[in-house]
Amino acid sequence: MTTHRGAASAAPGPSALPPQSPSPASPSTTAAPAPRLHGLDALRAVALGLGIVLHTLAPFLPGTTWFRPDPVFAPAADITTTVIHLFRMVLFMMLAGYFGRLVLTRRGAGAYAKDRAQRILLPLAVFSPVVLLSIIGIEELARRLRGDPDPLPPLPSGIPFWLFRDPAHLWFLWVLVQIIVVVLLVRALVVACAGRERAARWADRAGAALALPGGVALAALPYLGALLLQGSTRYGVVQPSHLDILPSTLSAYAGAFVVGWFLHARPDALSRLVGSWPVHLGAAVVLTPLVVLLEDTGPIGVNAPLSALAGWCWVYGLVGLFLKALAGGSPVVRYLADSSYWVYIAHLPLTAVIQLLLAKTGWWPSVQLVAAWAIAVPLLLLSYDLFVRSTWLGAWLNGRRHPRALRRRTAVDAATG
Repeated sequence: MTTHRGAASAAPGPSALPPQSPSPASPSTTAAPAPRLHGLDALRAVALGLGIVLHTLAPFLPGTTWFRPDPVFAPAADITTTVIHLFRMVLFMMLAGYFGRLVLTRRGAGAYAKDRAQRILLPLAVFSPVVLLSIIGIEELARRLRGDPDPLPPLPSGIPFWLFRDPAHLWFLWVLVQIIVVVLLVRALVVACAGRERAARWADRAGAALALPGGVALAALPYLGALLLQGSTRYGVVQPSHLDILPSTLSAYAGAFVVGWFLHARPDALSRLVGSWPVHLGAAVVLTPLVVLLEDTGPIGVNAPLSALAGWCWVYGLVGLFLKALAGGSPVVRYLADSSYWVYIAHLPLTAVIQLLLAKTGWWPSVQLVAAWAIAVPLLLLSYDLFVRSTWLGAWLNGRRHPRALRRRTAVDAATG
């Protein structure tokens, strides 16, 4: 089910953009938690949520074997998939880099590495085999619902090491592990050779350059290099289907991670992005139709720069917009941000089963899609509140336990009733 292609004066100053306290993809700290950057929290949840959109669109894409694609809806699904792939994972990796340096500067490299091993590497190892087995069962269900007489290929015999070779929809955690290892090694080497203060000055200057007008083009260079390396821009950067190291994937997303890392090193960087978000989003809206029109017909020398620049304009624009619009935060935003990691991990088997059952209704594809979201999302949020948020699972995935929302609501109703 996964898609393999994978005005500055008006901006708030640094004091209005406090460091974010850790939540789903950034760990808790032993020190007193810093105020949250609610806009970045929400944006990370959006990046994960768009992954769910991609996976629920996949059965409607041209060439799918799950459903019989609708000739009217399939092109719309294809265009939507193309647009989301332009920026979603680059955005997520940039946020991971920003939060990564935030945690490292507060807790140290060792604690950062340990936390990421616990909350990225371990969930990858535990949940990927479970998801893979469930997908195999769902494929068998799909075969029977289609009335396909041909059985699925037999599973490999012997010790099932193959279960740990396919990261399924958690492939981005595998890429993130690779990036963190490389970044920590390079950082240690730079600090050892140049000293901590000089290394910090270099990072500050890099962050300043990235936040300048036109800095988005600098941020887009690794993405451009990756697209040229893989020779195609179809659905963005190729994602690994196994626990492989793909040069194009690593270069694009490591570049995004480092951009976030350097933006954190420059105290006024986010303020600059807040001030320039209309320009960046405007550029993204102009460039994206060109990407869609030229994706299958334009030369790679044109498509790759357009795609890379459009993708990063989306990233810069969305970061600025969300920081401005959600500066005050809200309990709902915090809850959805905290739940997004679990919801993403758990969504794929559930949405696949729901979509297979809805396919038998004969409803329009758009209605099926909305119905799948309307059924799956509340169930996933309920599972998070009941089984994750206040339990050891929540402490593992989110870095800390949070009180259950349903329990608080029940207590309030009892007190007021």
